[in-house]
Amino acid sequence: MPTYTPKIKDIERAWHVVDAEGLILGRMATEVASVLRGKHKPGFTPHLDTGDHVIIVNAEKVVLTGSKTTDKQVYRHSGFPGGLRQTSYGHLLETQPAEAVRRTVRGMLPKNRLGRQMLRKLKVYAGPLHPHEAQKPQPLEIAGARSHIGDS
Repeated sequence: MPTYTPKIKDIERAWHVVDAEGLILGRMATEVASVLRGKHKPGFTPHLDTGDHVIIVNAEKVVLTGSKTTDKQVYRHSGFPGGLRQTSYGHLLETQPAEAVRRTVRGMLPKNRLGRQMLRKLKVYAGPLHPHEAQKPQPLEIAGARSHIGDS
């Protein structure tokens, strides 16, 4: 039996929207990365980008569990000697919530040009509005990522 490999023209891409309000960042990011890769489709192929587009709204309302807001660090380097800069994840979520969510999803994608191609299909917005209504995105429910912190 020959192995089925989808052609580029046969790949159909859907649009999904995720409301990140009250979701745990890491659990949401794993599901989003899986959809971006296309692992939810029966024709998944590891060496092709078969995934869908994902829009994340309300990125400023994601939740970090435990003491990750102060203990977890974000690093970046200027490229010059001594150019390593670090900040806490909590500070990054306050100042640039969309960048914090994008970095988290990026870390769960392949580290090559295929991963960079998949990351271009991710759109992250800090607030509840997005300019992609014309694509008719379907809501993507991530049941296991709902935070119960503060619920009684």
